[in-house]
Amino acid sequence: MSNSEYYQDKVCIVTGANSGIGYALSEELLKRGAIVYMAGRNPEKVSEAAEQLSEYDDRVHTIIVDVTVQEQVENAINGTVEEAGRLDFLFNNAGVGGTLQFETATMDDWKNIIDVNLWSVIYGVHAAVPIMLEQGSGHIINTSSIAGIVPPPFQALYSLTKYGVTGLTECLRYEYAEKGLHFSTICPANIATPIFKKSIDGTTHDELKIPDDAYPVDKAAKLILDRVAEQKGIIIIPEEPYTDQWHRYILGDKEMEEVMMQMARDRRAAYEKGGNYY
Repeated sequence: MSNSEYYQDKVCIVTGANSGIGYALSEELLKRGAIVYMAGRNPEKVSEAAEQLSEYDDRVHTIIVDVTVQEQVENAINGTVEEAGRLDFLFNNAGVGGTLQFETATMDDWKNIIDVNLWSVIYGVHAAVPIMLEQGSGHIINTSSIAGIVPPPFQALYSLTKYGVTGLTECLRYEYAEKGLHFSTICPANIATPIFKKSIDGTTHDELKIPDDAYPVDKAAKLILDRVAEQKGIIIIPEEPYTDQWHRYILGDKEMEEVMMQMARDRRAAYEKGGNYY
């Protein structure tokens, strides 16, 4: 089966679909023949995103859902199955960033980032697995981060949620491998999306910039879907140099250790000068 055939006529839900990786995945899925339910919290933004893909009109649908509310996630997934008859792919992609000093983080910061980045994934998986088990097939793709396999300094809150997503997904990959279900974890590094302009509470900061070395989001979506079709577990985007960095971190490479220490020094210095990271 080719990478395109893997998605042909398949029913997909993509959360966080109105922008960034979620939108790019939705567009690429449609190009590969899928039926896509674009999910997001803001009705206007979701509608605008779907309108941009109007050439795929008969295969584009929208869902308004706050992924931090379990009942809404369950209703969104069950409603899709009632309408489409099945659920082949669930992309738990909605998320927020978070780079800040641990000692300045509030309990509200912790709650916001855990609700969006971790609980939303748990809600989605919890609702989708029984449906896919009954079908005897299905593929769940959860968006983690490179910070979900390598722990960057000043991202303790964010990294905690993303390590949780990675661990959950990898455990389920093995648990359901012989039940016809597949699980993949997307671990993006710097991808050119608006997440760099948003703080933990979802506020947009226009003064912040997407890193110059950020990988194009359309290329990221193509590579992600290629690797998902291969039923790969951990999908690092872009693959190089970050796959190498991950391996070096796991092996306790001294140069990689110094890279992490230098990042900590640089970020601490930025804060002391009055700068900030989100």
